[in-house]
Amino acid sequence: MNTIQNLENSVYKINTAFGSGTGFYSAKDNVIITNFHVVSGSLTVSIEDGLKNRYLAKVIYANPGKDIAFLKVESLPIPIQTVTTNHATTVSTRDKLLVLGFPYGMPFTVTEGTVSNPKQAIGSSDYIQTDAAINPGNSGGPVINEKGELLGIVTAKFSDADNMGFAIPIETIREEFDIIDQLLDELTIGCPSCNSLIQEKTSYCPNCGNDIEESLFQESLPSDFSVKVEKAIQTLGIDPVLARTGSEYWKFHLGSAEIRMFVYDNNYLFATSPLNELPRKNLAEIYEYIMRTDTGEHRLSISDNQVFLSYRVHISDLYSNYEGQVIKNLAQLAKKADELDNRFVGDFGANMSKFSKQHET
Repeated sequence: MNTIQNLENSVYKINTAFGSGTGFYSAKDNVIITNFHVVSGSLTVSIEDGLKNRYLAKVIYANPGKDIAFLKVESLPIPIQTVTTNHATTVSTRDKLLVLGFPYGMPFTVTEGTVSNPKQAIGSSDYIQTDAAINPGNSGGPVINEKGELLGIVTAKFSDADNMGFAIPIETIREEFDIIDQLLDELTIGCPSCNSLIQEKTSYCPNCGNDIEESLFQESLPSDFSVKVEKAIQTLGIDPVLARTGSEYWKFHLGSAEIRMFVYDNNYLFATSPLNELPRKNLAEIYEYIMRTDTGEHRLSISDNQVFLSYRVHISDLYSNYEGQVIKNLAQLAKKADELDNRFVGDFGANMSKFSKQHET
């Protein structure tokens, strides 16, 4: 019997330039399953496991009408245990269920609830209605029973209703599993009207004539500001797609150090890294080191019992003659952070931040 602890390794956070959601690996079909709206506007996204490793994932199938998408990840280590999809269990009112995912981009979370209605009609589709806690970021996550069997995929929650979440039922998902063998390496669209497969860019469905948004086949371009910030990330040898964590927000690891870049107060680009936790001893030495050490354009500081390395610049500087230097300073912050967190461990016995990526794990 699958346990939640074992299944956790097959559930991933999906990060895009527009936000984050959840997806899970299907061993039977060798794809990551999620909602279409989680990856909408992207042809390539990143998925993140529990050890903070990120992998590039290609969107190979999108069905806007059913809000389902499949992702392919070439380099993904295959989870030992995954959610079961080829079972015969049916869903009934008052059944217990579990929702797995990353609400608000938080670490892996499990919420428990009851099936309120196994076939709640909304528009022309049926959904599983549940009172389990569902929040933004849960979208695309698996809804399972205690045996680890898939019951549905989280898809939505009314913003003005409490204790009311919805999931796409397993029967609808299985209809999409049937076409996996027909998919190519590039994006295939499922017609929102007749569900036929469309593999070439078009403005209408060749099968039923329904209008198709050509934008479905295209990746939304990043803003000019984002392009400038991502130049710094590229100089570190990191694919910017792996760093994107929402609108004009980037988060990635260089070595052990977690690096965050984001817009602050609508006027500033802020880059920061939580380095180490303050130890019980050697505090005077750490304070002296922070006050005396010259880190150039970057600043060492202490906040919430942690040592930070930070850099702040006005956004306008990215559109001035200082652009090249700003990009260089952003990249240097990441390199310094990866050096300094080790120095604070070795010289002062300060444990690395809980946000650090520990390679030995």
